[in-house]
Amino acid sequence: MPKRSNRVAAKQQEPASDTLKSWQQIAAFLGQPVSVAQRWAKSGMPVARQGRFVTASGETLNKWLGRESGEPLHVATEKDDLSAELKRGLSFVRKQQKSRKD
Repeated sequence: MPKRSNRVAAKQQEPASDTLKSWQQIAAFLGQPVSVAQRWAKSGMPVARQGRFVTASGETLNKWLGRESGEPLHVATEKDDLSAELKRGLSFVRKQQKSRKD
């Protein structure tokens, strides 16, 4: 019996995709309270409603956040290579500074 419960626990800890399947998961991904995530959804944040359930893609939320902020934006997860994200961000800032000088 303990082996079975360990397998179930392992499956619950490792999401198969970047799909967020509740307000709590969406809010945790955004680093915001559930009430903020729900308010953002009312103002256009892309979520899919399936009956009483709500889902969202982490990739889609990152794209939406980037459009809303007017700058490339990405919510870091444990799987992300943060050094690559830092390089991408620095490159963006340099391009912005160069375009302002011209």
